[in-house]
Amino acid sequence: MPADLSYSKIRELLYTPLREVFSWDRIDGVEYGLAGIHYISPEFRQEIAWATEALGKIFAKTVYAVQTADDALLMELGIPQEAIPAARVIVKPDLVTAIGRFDFINTSEGLKMIEFNSDTPTSVVEAFFVNHKASAFFGAQSLNEGMEANIRDVFAEMLQSYKELGYEIDSIVFSALGWHDEDRDTVKYLMKQSGLTAKFVALEDLRIFDDRLCALINDQLLPIDVWYRLHALEKLVEDKDEADNYPTGAHVLDLVARGKLAIINPPSAFVAQSKALLSLIWNLHEAGEFFTPTEHHIIEKYMLPTYMENQFQDKAAYVTKPIFGREGGAVCLYESNGELVEKDNDSCYWEQPMVFQKRVEMEEVECNTEHGLFRGRLLWGSFLVGGKASAISARIGGRITGNLACYLPTGVKQVERSYRE
Repeated sequence: MPADLSYSKIRELLYTPLREVFSWDRIDGVEYGLAGIHYISPEFRQEIAWATEALGKIFAKTVYAVQTADDALLMELGIPQEAIPAARVIVKPDLVTAIGRFDFINTSEGLKMIEFNSDTPTSVVEAFFVNHKASAFFGAQSLNEGMEANIRDVFAEMLQSYKELGYEIDSIVFSALGWHDEDRDTVKYLMKQSGLTAKFVALEDLRIFDDRLCALINDQLLPIDVWYRLHALEKLVEDKDEADNYPTGAHVLDLVARGKLAIINPPSAFVAQSKALLSLIWNLHEAGEFFTPTEHHIIEKYMLPTYMENQFQDKAAYVTKPIFGREGGAVCLYESNGELVEKDNDSCYWEQPMVFQKRVEMEEVECNTEHGLFRGRLLWGSFLVGGKASAISARIGGRITGNLACYLPTGVKQVERSYRE
C-alpha cells in the first residue's frame, strides 16, 4: 500500500468493496469501522478461544439447572412471569446458545469475561466477514479464517435437534427490524451463511393468525415453523398489536412454550443473557458448590466477582449494570467509596434490576480515525457457536463501551522468515 495515501483514501479502499454485506461502516454519518489494524499474539488468540469454550460449558451446565429449577429462581434472574414457560423449553442441554458472544477485557489481572450476549448478539458480520477481509487488506494473518462454516454447522444442528423433539421445521423465517440497517443486514448475512432454505421477513411484517406465528408475504400469511429472531425475548414479552393492543409477544412466547414454534437462539440463550446469572455462577463458586474443581478454577481465572447486592463498598471499585442492558446502557462506574466516576448518558434500561461487578481497567490502545489519533479502551467479542469457540472482533471506545464505540480490525502479524542456504 503506498505510504502517501491519506487515512480517508485507505478507508474508502477498505470498506467500499464490503458495503454490499457490511452496510454500516458509518452509523448516522459517523465513522464506525476504522481503517487500521490492531495486532495480537497467537498466544492471546489461543487463550481467548480456550476461555470462550470453557466458559460456554459452565454456562450450559448452569442454565440447564436453572431451567429445571423452581419458578422463583427464574424470576430472581429477571425472567418475566409471562416468559417462564417458554424459558423452560429445553432443546439441547449442552448447547446453551446457537450463536452467542462473550465480551472479554484484557486487564492487569489477565483476561476477564464481563458479560455474555447469548440471545441476540451483534458484531457477527464484523467478526466473521469484515475482519478476514481487513486482515487481507493490511497483510495480516486472519484470526477468523474459515469460521463462517461454524454458522452453517450450528443451524443444521439446531434444526436436527428440533426435528428430533417432534417439531415441524419446513417453514423457516429470519427476522429483524426492517428499517434498522445493522440488524437487518446482520440477519440476512446469517441467513445466507446458514445454508437453509429460508426467507427474511421484517419483524413488522409478522402476524399472529390461527394460533400460529405467520409471515405476511405478498398479502399472504405463511405459517412459521422455525424463527431466527434478532429480537430479545424480554422485549418480545412487551410487544402488543398497535391496532387493538393484543399481546402478540406473549402469544408468541406461549407458542414456544407449547412446542408450536422453534426459535433460534433457543430459550436457554434467553436465560443465559441475564447478567444475574453471572451473580449466580459467582455465588456458587464462592460457596464451593455445584462446579468441579476445574470449573471453579476457570471461573476464578476468567470471571469477575458479581453480585445482586453491593459487596464492594469500601473494599473495591465496582460497576453497576442492568440485567438485560445492551451497548453500555445504564452502566455506571464507581470508586470503592461509592463515588461515581462515569455513567452512561442514554435513557434506556435504568428501570431494570442491577448487578454489581468488580471494576477492572480495560487495556488502552491507540488507533487512527478520521479525526486523528484516538486513545481508547479495547473490548473483545468472542463468539461461541455450537458450543465451540469461533470468530472474534474488537471495539474501541471509552471506559463504558457504548453504541458509539468503533469497530477495530484485528489480526496476527505475519512473521517474515529468512532462510540461509
